[in-house]
Amino acid sequence: MVFALVAAAIGAAIPAQAAGESDGSAGRAVFVQANDPTANSIAAYRRNADGSLTFSASYATGGQGGRETGAGSDPLASQGSLRLVSEGRLLLAVNAGSNTISVFHVSGDRLELTQVLSAGGPFPTAFAVHDDLVYVLDAGGQGFVSGYRIAGGRLHPIEGSTRTLLLANEPVPFFLSSPAEAGFTPDGDHLIVTTKTHNTVDVFSAGPDGRLSAAPVKNAEAPVPFAFVFDHAGRMVLNFAGTSSLETFTVNSDNTITPVSAPVSDTQAALCWVTSARGYQYTSNTGSGSVSEFHVNADGSVVLVTAVAASGISGAIDSAASGRFLYVQSGPSSTVYVFSIGAGGSLTPVQVAIVPGGAGQEGIAAS
Repeated sequence: MVFALVAAAIGAAIPAQAAGESDGSAGRAVFVQANDPTANSIAAYRRNADGSLTFSASYATGGQGGRETGAGSDPLASQGSLRLVSEGRLLLAVNAGSNTISVFHVSGDRLELTQVLSAGGPFPTAFAVHDDLVYVLDAGGQGFVSGYRIAGGRLHPIEGSTRTLLLANEPVPFFLSSPAEAGFTPDGDHLIVTTKTHNTVDVFSAGPDGRLSAAPVKNAEAPVPFAFVFDHAGRMVLNFAGTSSLETFTVNSDNTITPVSAPVSDTQAALCWVTSARGYQYTSNTGSGSVSEFHVNADGSVVLVTAVAASGISGAIDSAASGRFLYVQSGPSSTVYVFSIGAGGSLTPVQVAIVPGGAGQEGIAAS
């Protein structure tokens, strides 16, 4: 679908609040990380009943954004750099340029900065969260993951929790050699990290004390494993940027992974990000400026529903869902594209919202 009215939508990027809250939109918000290398900030928006966004304010993170060497539309080259946690009461942001992470208290679309902490390593790019356990992924140098506990609305570092990925990157990594995402399995028993040039899915065991196994099992996979989500049965739904495909896996107790489905291509270029919403998986294809729609069947097989569910999104990168709406970042244009999700998972354009100072944006979260 071609977003034919982009110019008009940008001109009306801050609409009046839609009438009615029948979809449960009261208090809902969308947060976008500007990732400015001079001073990082978070743009906060009220999510209206029709899915449109009303800009509220920008909040400084107390750190600096960053850009990986060679990165284009995706300066952090990762998924999960901005995360809502503790039932939406806290917002976590990475400051890749200052090797720190920021913690905000959330009240609707309002933020209060409460902490700026060391990330435990160079160039933090993503978070993994399970209950009160948080791990931050550092993409620079050897690549690291470091753990924190949430207590009293604050993050507390877990002593002795840092583990290395042995990636041998520069402190500011090349975008194709950096890790892409870290995430826990739904049961919290495993922490998963995808790496790009190394083409591995690294799996750690997670202990009851919050610490990980000393080293991960490095599962060799197809070219450029990037982002992942989990389906209704707890299977990992993983995309591969090298083949622009989606595939499902089981994560085994010994930290190996086993393919369930065959990889299915979306026929687009550089499928890198994936978001689940209303029973479908939506993938952002930054090379073709499009979004594709997939569905995972009960047996774990992957079906391409629509190769081009939305198009005309320059440098489509990270995305988030709230209710029946999907929000997709357009890196080069400093905007977020808003879609309503209809019957069969179809996407209908709603708005193009401007991100103040968002020329280097990456990271989005929605309540």
